[in-house]
Amino acid sequence: MATPVLLAIFAHPDDETFRCGGTLALLARRGVRVHLLTATRGEAGSCGDPPLCQPDELPLVRERELRCACAALGVESPILLGYRDRTLADVDEEEGVARVMAAVRTLRPQALLTWPPHGLSGHADHMAVSRWAGLAFQRAAALDEGAPAVLYHLALPRSLAVAMAPAGLHAVPDEEITLAVDVSPVWEEKLAAIRCHRTQLAETPILAATPAAQRRFLGGEYFQRAATREGMDLFRCLS
Repeated sequence: MATPVLLAIFAHPDDETFRCGGTLALLARRGVRVHLLTATRGEAGSCGDPPLCQPDELPLVRERELRCACAALGVESPILLGYRDRTLADVDEEEGVARVMAAVRTLRPQALLTWPPHGLSGHADHMAVSRWAGLAFQRAAALDEGAPAVLYHLALPRSLAVAMAPAGLHAVPDEEITLAVDVSPVWEEKLAAIRCHRTQLAETPILAATPAAQRRFLGGEYFQRAATREGMDLFRCLS
């Protein structure tokens, strides 16, 4: 039997870690080849507080941070598309979809994972890659070109958002969560991946909270099944 493959499609370095890094690590631990497609090098992000680099050095620094996080999670080295941060909404949609389709044809994943259509935070880059991934899923299914069996979106349950989430995040009713993953078995790996993203740590309010609060907010990861077709749903091994 062929090794199962997941393709996670995100906009920036660190997107892969905070809301789904534990799940990626668990899947990798269970024999799934986890690939990450990252559209930008995050050059519009923070250089750190205090600064760890000059602004013109940030793309290379954040790429190194991303590679560090992938190693900490035990997933494959990232595929970088090289678009500029905060410009994905301006990228020709056909081009963006084609770039995702190229990865689908090469890797032949059973599952895709990406941001929900609202990007969780409303970030235009998140919303763009969500559209690219959704359209690539539809087209691969229509053409049967190594078509994935399932498309998942990251999600935030309303109960957690009310209790802990910063304002401005889009939550969904708890009953609409398809899959909730306890990442306790890989908690240390997730923390190690978070620490890899050194330039962005001061931009993440939950990291200033108590360890118990961090564990509550980051120790569970949540997903909605957005689309399916015949085939294996490799996320079922986590339910």
